[in-house]
Amino acid sequence: MATDRLSTIFAALADPTRRAILTRLSEGDATVTELAEPFSISLPAISRHLKVLEQAGLISRSRSAQWRSSTLEAGPLKEATDWMERYRKFWDVNFDRLDAHLKRVQEQQSNRPNKPTDTERNLT
Repeated sequence: MATDRLSTIFAALADPTRRAILTRLSEGDATVTELAEPFSISLPAISRHLKVLEQAGLISRSRSAQWRSSTLEAGPLKEATDWMERYRKFWDVNFDRLDAHLKRVQEQQSNRPNKPTDTERNLT
């Protein structure tokens, strides 16, 4: 199992059910029952997902009387985003280079005289 914080965060985010739970929690706090509604899995399974999210620091859980509600914690998401940011910059630079290359190729093709293609030659 992952031991560093960032690995724990990404491991928690790797599951689509947990990502959907976080999306729901971005709209406001919710109980286990409310979080389970859109899924065809048991309440204990949802609770296990919540435990993983809580261990990663992505949610906090509180108890009020018999209700236990979950709250989204944004800090770990910022950590993950900050780590990925350097790679976004890397891809932006590479996509800019690719875009410039494609524009050069398109310009070169548009500057060439129109030669009939093999198919067009065979039709005449």
